[in-house]
Amino acid sequence: MNQLIISAATEGANPLVPNPWEMLVVFAGFAVLMFIVVKYVVPMFEKTFAERAEAIEGGIAKAEKAQAEASAALEEYKQQLTDARAEANRIREEARAEGAQILADLKEKAAAESARITAQAHAAIQSERQAAVVSLRTEVGTLATTLAGRIVGESLEDDARSARVVDRFLADLENQNAGAAK
Repeated sequence: MNQLIISAATEGANPLVPNPWEMLVVFAGFAVLMFIVVKYVVPMFEKTFAERAEAIEGGIAKAEKAQAEASAALEEYKQQLTDARAEANRIREEARAEGAQILADLKEKAAAESARITAQAHAAIQSERQAAVVSLRTEVGTLATTLAGRIVGESLEDDARSARVVDRFLADLENQNAGAAK
């Protein structure tokens, strides 16, 4: 190797200056490689870059569209919820009013039924009172006739006479009761 360095130093060629033929071949190879890269590789990179940019922009547009649709759906949902709450309040108020009306109707029917039952009871009591008065008159008349017969000492079996005595006795009793009541 030392020999090679020595021989090159003696020939007078400078090892730092390249050979012109080598430079020409390297430039020609570089030019061909540059042509291939510019003609075929760069357009593929540009095409891939454009597709990715388009995909990203399309994704952003889709995301914005989805966001707008979601916002519209949310607003629609809120409106439906508000409408449903208003409808529920309206139905609740109608039910309260209907319940109050039904309660009032039932109270009215109960009051009418109570009044009817009370009237029937008063009529029954009046009827029983009349029956009791008639029964008492008969019994009091019989007792009064028997008692009067014992006091007088003669029999008061005559119906007409005993009826007059009983009627007079009862009339006197009623007059005494009426006078005492005043």
